[in-house]
Amino acid sequence: MSFELAGIGASGGIAIGTALVLESTTLDIPEHILLPEDVEPEVLRLRAALSSARDELFSVRDAIPSDAPQDTRLFIDAHLLMLDDPALRERPLRSIRDEHRNAAWAIHLERERLLEIFDRMEDAYLRAKREDIIQVIDRVLRHLIGVKTPVLQSAEGQIIIAEDLTPADTVLMKKDKVLAWVTDFGAANSHSAILARSLGLPAVVGTHSATRLLRSGDVVIVDGDQGILLVAPDALILQQYKALQEQRQRRRRLLEEQRDLPAITADGVLIHLRANIELPDDTDMVRRMNADGVGLYRSEFLFMNRPDIPDEEEQFHAFARVVEQMDGAPVTIRSLDIGADKGLHDDDAGLHAALNPALGLRGLRLCLRRPEWFRPHLRAILRASALGPVRLMLPMLSSMGQLLQTRALVSELQAELRAEGHNCDPDMPLGIMVEVPAVAMAAHYFAGQADFFSIGTNDLIQYALAVDRGDDDVNDLFDPLHAGVLAMIQHTIAAGHARDIPVAMCGEMAANPAFTALLLGLGLREFSMYSGAIPEVKEAIRQTTIVDAEALAARALSGEMPVLPGGGHS
Repeated sequence: MSFELAGIGASGGIAIGTALVLESTTLDIPEHILLPEDVEPEVLRLRAALSSARDELFSVRDAIPSDAPQDTRLFIDAHLLMLDDPALRERPLRSIRDEHRNAAWAIHLERERLLEIFDRMEDAYLRAKREDIIQVIDRVLRHLIGVKTPVLQSAEGQIIIAEDLTPADTVLMKKDKVLAWVTDFGAANSHSAILARSLGLPAVVGTHSATRLLRSGDVVIVDGDQGILLVAPDALILQQYKALQEQRQRRRRLLEEQRDLPAITADGVLIHLRANIELPDDTDMVRRMNADGVGLYRSEFLFMNRPDIPDEEEQFHAFARVVEQMDGAPVTIRSLDIGADKGLHDDDAGLHAALNPALGLRGLRLCLRRPEWFRPHLRAILRASALGPVRLMLPMLSSMGQLLQTRALVSELQAELRAEGHNCDPDMPLGIMVEVPAVAMAAHYFAGQADFFSIGTNDLIQYALAVDRGDDDVNDLFDPLHAGVLAMIQHTIAAGHARDIPVAMCGEMAANPAFTALLLGLGLREFSMYSGAIPEVKEAIRQTTIVDAEALAARALSGEMPVLPGGGHS
């Protein structure tokens, strides 16, 4: 019997083949109190399990195919770094020694504590990192309770159906020539999903019931573009999807041929395409996609998943590495965007759980209240500015006072660094994220003091429409094409251009080629997105004229509902 399961498209593409359903990976975790004489042996068991998990990941990294993208091993390295994090050992070890808990239960409790922190995060990208917590600690738990990590055998040419998958699983799938994968759980921004996109493996996550409803050997179609899994398709559907596969292959070859072409519209207007990054190693992909620099470096990733605050030297070396690797291309560093729902560590400086974290003490608001964090953070960025073109961008800004206060602090720190013998760029641009609707509507006012704007559409849209995009009950109302949202975007761009300051967009809207023509029509000339989205957005730019784009934008702003490439509408 034919049927269809809906999920979330995590990696585009179409795969047709037979299913290989992996057994459940649910772990039965024992809990008991240790006798005094068993405490130290249990400590040794935990350390041995951590070591075995690390060795297992090193083996996976060594097995990465030679033709895999250069940054593939970075996803394995991320899990290795988590295993090496002292926080992952210290708390469970204290639980074993002080409370006499068995090792498996102690590290399980640490997993639950970390997941609770990540579940409170408002940012969808950061929330997705909870999957990495689960995967890393489950790998350790398997060694503690004697359950082998599932190993793919004879999977060549098949489509994997599983509850969830780790980046290590995904890497081995490429090696074993797996066609695609589908999971019951997972998120589109998980490391496994990002890696699937990098490796070119179609993937669908969040089907909830694929492992329960399918059997190994079932003929299936994975549509990673639409986020669906078709089971036992009839001959007509198979024929249609084979034709779609051929179309995608032709298109992929075309995109590869255009990678080194400039992002110029069909009528000759140059557009800047920059990349969003989280870690210094992400610059490998930025260079490979031939981006014009880094439009958003999320500096908070230096502060996450650790019990302490990174000092100035550690931050400086991270920033310096990115600037040097970009070899003269501009790097826009967003200052620390954390707080309220994004706790740093246990002490957390007395921060409380906000009733509405999205509107709470976060971003620049928090940094200005915590100069002991903000000063070394800014000093590190300023020192990195001596090594290449660096721009500082302020998140969650809502008042002119915040901008002027930060500008005064930057000037003070520049003088302080020069007195200490450190070099820094005296003219480092200081810009703002436009993500609060009031700032967008008063953009002409802020353009007099900011050196550049970057529109953060993720927050701007949810604030403008009073819609939490992470809430399943209302996320269908999260509409980037709402006439009010488009009016704010256009107003912001026009205000920046009137003052002759650059205006970029770094939210998810910039990465969607279905919106490219519309954004060009609204006046946008600088886009920033995850690196993998650059080729398709560049293609859309090269196929668009500004005249046609402006006509499309005029219709959208008038309240009409233009059908955009990809089927979007207001």
